[in-house]
Amino acid sequence: MPATSTAERSAPTLRTGSLGTADITFFVVSAAAPLTVMAGVAPVALTLGGIGAPVGYLLAGVTLTVFAVGFTAMSRHVRGDGAFYAYITRGLGRPAGIAAALLAMLGYNGMETGVYGLLGTATQDTAHALFGADIPWLPVSLAGLLLIWYGGFRSIDFGAKLLGVLLVAETGILVLLAGGVLVKGGADGLSLAGLAPGNVLVPGTAAVLACAFAAFTGFESTVIYRREARDPDRTVPRATYIAVAFLGLFYAFVVWTVIQAFGDEQVVKAASDDPAGLFFSAITTYVGAWAADLMHVLIVTSVLASLLAFHNAINRYSLALAEEGVLPKALGRVHPRHRSPYVAGAAQTVLGAAVVLAFAAAGADPYQQLLLWVNTPGMIGLLALQLLAAAAVPCYFRRVSHQEGVVRTVVAPVVATVLLGVALVLVVTHVDLFTGASPPVNTLLVSLVPAVLVLGLALAWRLRRSRPEVYTNFAAEPPPEPSERPAASLTTTSPTA
Repeated sequence: MPATSTAERSAPTLRTGSLGTADITFFVVSAAAPLTVMAGVAPVALTLGGIGAPVGYLLAGVTLTVFAVGFTAMSRHVRGDGAFYAYITRGLGRPAGIAAALLAMLGYNGMETGVYGLLGTATQDTAHALFGADIPWLPVSLAGLLLIWYGGFRSIDFGAKLLGVLLVAETGILVLLAGGVLVKGGADGLSLAGLAPGNVLVPGTAAVLACAFAAFTGFESTVIYRREARDPDRTVPRATYIAVAFLGLFYAFVVWTVIQAFGDEQVVKAASDDPAGLFFSAITTYVGAWAADLMHVLIVTSVLASLLAFHNAINRYSLALAEEGVLPKALGRVHPRHRSPYVAGAAQTVLGAAVVLAFAAAGADPYQQLLLWVNTPGMIGLLALQLLAAAAVPCYFRRVSHQEGVVRTVVAPVVATVLLGVALVLVVTHVDLFTGASPPVNTLLVSLVPAVLVLGLALAWRLRRSRPEVYTNFAAEPPPEPSERPAASLTTTSPTA
């Protein structure tokens, strides 16, 4: 590591030891926006896959749990702040790591920025449903940018508490819906027919799996908060497993209860006829109109929670890359009071505002274009990062001294690499489900991911030639803290050039 000046050592840093397992879980589950995913995407999965759709969410959850086995094993050995790109650098080398860093910025920025379009349309729908008012989407999206900027500017403790409240509220309304269906016995009695192989293995299964994998986006960001976590060697793995297990089981359960609400024979038609109103119709029937009104409000807060979670993740990636010397040094400044990466947060807000205003100036639809066209390459980028990280795990452990078992370091990562490769192919081949766009637009959106990877490889080559000190120290392990166990330093190794 390069020498550190006295001024740099005394500069404010992120607040260490602030986040427990529950706090990190709130961040990553909020990023997935369970209520928005269920009300907005699950009807599409039901239309395509029929009553076997809940199994798709279980299969996606199992795949990502297998990925988490190697991912969390590596989290105990790689202590750098770069999360995905640090892992990929350690396993696959600096060029791949630098390319992954750019892809992470595309992925997380895409996942956040597009959602400002959803915030505008969700608020429009809520205002119309509750008050009969028609409001423009752009002022709502811009106000949301300012609100999310403020949430990221405040301390990480503030964000964790806020997301905890919002997450409990959005999952609570889904639990209320499920409870109402179960108590009343559904439309035709409760049925497990959707678990039968004949109802799972249908022509639309591949499309359901694509939707299901997209619903987990953001769960892997647990490792981004390592520096701010209490006992990160335990907290980060626990939060990862809890997040993926909760999402997989909760998604499957909620979709199953909605099937019961309409009945096995009628739910596909109901989802096809009114996908946007499916969940509202179910909760009105089984709980009451007041609950449907509340669900409208909570969808807006669900979107806000997702935005704040992704905003915090992006800020910490930007901070790490600024400290690496890849991004401008100013982005590495931390607020002296709130201990937040406030300059990175301001830069991300400006970028988001520029994209939102550009789409508005072009007369684009905030949902069909701003949300779907910007989110889709972000989602594909994050799935590609998961694939690269899974492939990096066995490569890393092959070169270091460790006491991890072969299942965690070889078997699970290799299986996860294969399964995530299949998932990536499913998402790319069914990209029209996520964009609703023409083939040329879809080709352009998908091609952004390999284009960014190539750009990252070119940046790595340039850094190696023109700034060798930055290249050499990229994703290097930080010096061990005095309190850390001596064994932690025995597992480090230099990335492959």
